[in-house]
Amino acid sequence: MRQIDIFRFWLPLFASWLLMLAEGPLVSAAVNRLPDEVVMLAAFGLVISLAVLMESPVINLLATATTLVHDRASYVLVRRHSVHWAVVLTVVQALVAFTPLFDVLVLRLLAIPEEVAVWMRPALQIMVPWSALIAWRRFLQGVLIHAGRTRLVAWGTAVRLVTVLAIAGGLLAWGGWPGIYLGAVALMAGVVTEAVFATVVSRPVVRGLKPPPEGPGAPAPLTYRAVAAFHLPLAGTATLTLLTQPLASFSLARLTLPTLSLAAWPVILFLTLIMRAGALALPEVIIALRKTAADHDPLRRFSLTLAAAGLFAMTALVLTPLADLYLVGLQNTTPEVAALARQGLLILLPMPAIVTLICWLRGTLMGERRTGLVNVAMGVRLAVFIAVLSVGLAFAWPGIPTAAWAVNLSVLMELAYLGWKVEGPKS
Repeated sequence: MRQIDIFRFWLPLFASWLLMLAEGPLVSAAVNRLPDEVVMLAAFGLVISLAVLMESPVINLLATATTLVHDRASYVLVRRHSVHWAVVLTVVQALVAFTPLFDVLVLRLLAIPEEVAVWMRPALQIMVPWSALIAWRRFLQGVLIHAGRTRLVAWGTAVRLVTVLAIAGGLLAWGGWPGIYLGAVALMAGVVTEAVFATVVSRPVVRGLKPPPEGPGAPAPLTYRAVAAFHLPLAGTATLTLLTQPLASFSLARLTLPTLSLAAWPVILFLTLIMRAGALALPEVIIALRKTAADHDPLRRFSLTLAAAGLFAMTALVLTPLADLYLVGLQNTTPEVAALARQGLLILLPMPAIVTLICWLRGTLMGERRTGLVNVAMGVRLAVFIAVLSVGLAFAWPGIPTAAWAVNLSVLMELAYLGWKVEGPKS
């Protein structure tokens, strides 16, 4: 397998992740240009954290569909599984947004300052269909990836980003809404558009799916229980991964400069996510392309190259005037928020490289259907993350450095565990 062939398969998926992750910084830049920008940015970051946490069980439907959808029967089973998740998560999000559960979660458990929390509930109510749309879109994108139609995945994300920019720009020009409403409506418009696009472009692929093979030697038919058994560890992994965001908010709300720190954290988070876009595209590449033992070394070489590129890009951004161009020029943050963001980004310098290696190892385990180990690794990561935050709270360490070091140490431990569990190529 040639490196150029891996690159060509990976590139559209990278473009899709990059475009999707770019919407957060672009919307936050619009929020920062409206009144009460510090409070609105803090509320926007928290709403995104909660919405993404609630959608987390369906994020890896992409990997599930990529791995399991081989014929018409498996498509129907994975689709049913995806719809069931969509219904359950919509109910959960509605309960959080419209019932006293919001006060319990946001005001009591997370202890978010009331000046921030008061803006969060309406935004969560606007975003109630979020998880269902994500579930449907991720399922169909997995079907497209398995069929080798990765460019359509990238085009769908491009359509989504254009929609988000158009809505956010129009509402910013109008100036009649608070920033948090602008952000929620723009993001919802984007996921609706992308879900519709995925539905339309996947139809030819779905129509071309054949019935499962029958007769002697045919593999056993896929069952709903097998789909659930494959996906559940991945759902747990994503949930544990994204649980770190509200846990970080919980700590930042209790440490020094809570409102400023809660405003700086999403700026840090969005930028580090963008720098990890190449890594996040890796698992599906590994799943789709690793067919034999001979494929192991080329995919490992590609992953190591990508990790080095991610470290170089993050260093070039954080340690040059590009950081000020992003924080002050694009994001229009206040000097206080920008100073905290620079501090956090400097600590998180190695993150893109570490996450690239993690995603390579995760993809290897997913392709071997050893998803339980992926979940255990995430449990290790979460335990370390909580431990570091707990020490920071006990000794009243500064908020942003505490959260950033918790992220660094936790992903390093996850990488160590995955590296221990992943074996070399099998003959």
